[in-house]
Amino acid sequence: MLKSMTGFGRSEMTVGEKTFLVEIKSLNGKQFELQLKLPPLLKPYEFDIRSILQENLIRGSVDCYITIKQNGASKPVIINTDLIKSYYKQISQLAGELQIDTNSVLSALLRLPEVVSPSNEILEENDFNEFRNVLIAALNELNSHRDEEGSSLEKDLINRINNIQNEEEIILGLEPKRKIKIKAEIEKLLNEHVGKENIDHNRMEQELIYYMEKIDIHEEQIRLRQHCEYFKEILNSPETGKGKKLSFILQEIGREINTTGSKAYDIDIQKSVVKMKDELEKAKEQVLNVL
Repeated sequence: MLKSMTGFGRSEMTVGEKTFLVEIKSLNGKQFELQLKLPPLLKPYEFDIRSILQENLIRGSVDCYITIKQNGASKPVIINTDLIKSYYKQISQLAGELQIDTNSVLSALLRLPEVVSPSNEILEENDFNEFRNVLIAALNELNSHRDEEGSSLEKDLINRINNIQNEEEIILGLEPKRKIKIKAEIEKLLNEHVGKENIDHNRMEQELIYYMEKIDIHEEQIRLRQHCEYFKEILNSPETGKGKKLSFILQEIGREINTTGSKAYDIDIQKSVVKMKDELEKAKEQVLNVL
């Protein structure tokens, strides 16, 4: 089963005096590219969080936003009481000399440098283990979305490959008539420009055989059929991360279709080639989203 690279996951849980919120969005990408926004409490665990995300998502362009709401008696800031006492002592002395009232001086003291500073608190390991569950829950939701979209992608890709194979069967039926038609056209041109009595028929047969071998598309059709079957085989395999491999197979399919078109010299075969190219381009667009 295929897995898409596109998905969204969200999880929220309260642990003690903290509420963790995790939101993860994933889009298609060639490699694993992560934009991670963390609160200061989780900075010491950034490497662990990145490892968990990469292990679960493998590939894609990922945006992960994590926030922590402080509840109850939590202390997000620290007041430097020793420093504020020192400031107040000096201000009181100055106020006495200038005979100024100091009753409302506290609000001014709190705005002085380094009186109030952010808390250096870090998340305890037990709390981080609880947070890990929140992160995994968001990842599970995202991967569930990836599975659902992957199922739709798989059905569409199978349909595209089936359409290419149907056109290949049409070409297979047109191939014998194509050779007869080309041979008749060459003989007609020779008769018109050289004259039937001036033609060396033995030489002409040799040249026709050589020419027919050059424009033969039998091998291309065999390889095209094999590539299509291999593509379906990879779709049905249990392995993960099949997007790149499927993309490479589509490149090989495209090579055989292009060669068939360049050798065809037949309007009906060219029509089938155009239809195959259209299905191939649509398949390539879809494979870009496959993990």
